[in-house]
Amino acid sequence: MNAGGVVMWVLFVLNLALWYGLGFRYLTLRRGTEGNVRRLVAKHEKRGEAQAMRGLLDYAAADALAAAEEANNIGQNCRNFVMDALSPYMIVVGTYSTLVKTIVVLAPLVGLLGTVIGMIETFDALQSSSMFAQGNSISGGISKALFTTELGLVVAVPGLIIGRIFDKQEERYELEFEQIADVICTKDEYEI
Repeated sequence: MNAGGVVMWVLFVLNLALWYGLGFRYLTLRRGTEGNVRRLVAKHEKRGEAQAMRGLLDYAAADALAAAEEANNIGQNCRNFVMDALSPYMIVVGTYSTLVKTIVVLAPLVGLLGTVIGMIETFDALQSSSMFAQGNSISGGISKALFTTELGLVVAVPGLIIGRIFDKQEERYELEFEQIADVICTKDEYEI
């Protein structure tokens, strides 16, 4: 860690924050129940509270059904109540998305800063005395430059790949939340 200077510690902290955000997203984006949304809503209607909650969609469907029932009892618009019930879930699926994207962009730039610092140290060593007498200073500066660049890429590349996978899951959840609202609020129209 000391071979790269202060920049390595910054990259280490960014790495910890990145993996915390990715871990949180992995745990919250577990789908739970397999199958389509229409079947999931039908199961919750049929079984009620006896339905086992396996993931985020199960909790969202149960809350949406309760909101729809409440809207029907007081004669209000079903879709507004259901979307209000689903809004906390929409927020949860996007949590730490911006943090991950920011770190993926920032880590290579911080690594580049370490490269510039290492090259400045190398050129200072070259300027201060003869090139062959200061071999350790030159190689130390180049080493610092390469370590920080490497760690910046090590932080950014997995974050980019895994972050994209979670972004796709987030989009899928948003679509399924819309489907839950459509299925619950239009079921009376199809039953007539």
